[in-house]
Amino acid sequence: MSITGFSFPTPIRFGAGARKEVARHLLDQGLRRPLIVTDKALAALAVLAEFRTHLSGLDVAVFSGVFGNPTASQVMEGAAAFKAHGADCIIGFGGGAALDVAKVVGVAATHPGHILEYVWDHPKVLPIENTLPYFVALPTTSGTGSEVGRSSVISEDETHLKRIVFSPKVLARVVFADPELTLALPAHVTAATGIDALTHNIESYLSPAYHPLCDGIALEGTRIAARSLVRAVTVPGDIDARSDMMMASMMGAIAFQKDLGAVHSCAHALGAVCDLHHGLANALMIDTVLAWNCEVVPHKFEELAHVCKVAGGGQAFVPWLRSLKAQVGIAGPLGVHGVKPEHVPRLVEIATADLCHQTNPRPCTAADFKRLFEAAL
Repeated sequence: MSITGFSFPTPIRFGAGARKEVARHLLDQGLRRPLIVTDKALAALAVLAEFRTHLSGLDVAVFSGVFGNPTASQVMEGAAAFKAHGADCIIGFGGGAALDVAKVVGVAATHPGHILEYVWDHPKVLPIENTLPYFVALPTTSGTGSEVGRSSVISEDETHLKRIVFSPKVLARVVFADPELTLALPAHVTAATGIDALTHNIESYLSPAYHPLCDGIALEGTRIAARSLVRAVTVPGDIDARSDMMMASMMGAIAFQKDLGAVHSCAHALGAVCDLHHGLANALMIDTVLAWNCEVVPHKFEELAHVCKVAGGGQAFVPWLRSLKAQVGIAGPLGVHGVKPEHVPRLVEIATADLCHQTNPRPCTAADFKRLFEAAL
């Protein structure tokens, strides 16, 4: 498989073995002291040790304090590690959580105050005005597409509410998208992150916002994910399937600059209240929410069914999604994953306050969210 170079929205080196280009790239920029930002579990696995064998010529330090849904305190600890190492650049290595932290470690390391003072809706939001450390990203999962995103989603430590730091300045200078880094992912992680990528593409396409460029990307990303997700889960060594899912993940993240929908509002609430993995939360809610949405935009569901080669047209799309979830081992209902009826009022409160549903194809009230959560229980 050859490595292809393109830029959308940031330079991307895509293909098996792309990770081996990182050291030469950083050295060519005059950089010598990277801090790798990764998660606790990944740091103990062979995939990180193997990657480090390709970093000769660099004085490398590792911050592996990311775990669970990423938090503001993890960012501040990463910034302290950056300063302690005297780092001159950052390598984000991991899934969405590690990459979201890695994106803003440089902000916290080079700007005053706390990282939560830079979230976009802070009443006295501080500007990101200093030059940020050079940042490159290597995704090790195919789900969030955080590697190509202009925002970092981090949670408040006390409330677990997700907050967003948004700025084109946090974009990776180069993404090294190497599907070989995903070969050792467990099946359940491949499945949850894969449905996350699929959800991004589908919800972006369903958004009523006007963005034909994103519509085209979202439909193609949906098609690619639909053809390869089951194979990536059931035949984990299939590099073509892994490549498809990594591409679909990036395409979903590019497409959702058009915005998302109520599936994500539900998932954000489930993450805050029940600490569910974001991809799993999306997977558990997607068919319930989309069955409700299908009533108002049936023509878009016809198109989704077409690109996914679903027999029976738009009305068969949601049943196909349920079948897809079953094939990759994602079982509901929410109660199986620890969500209880007493959680519903708080889930509804957080989902209603979430911005994603503002571009849902069907307006979503608190009463609607209550019905959706109860239906998914």
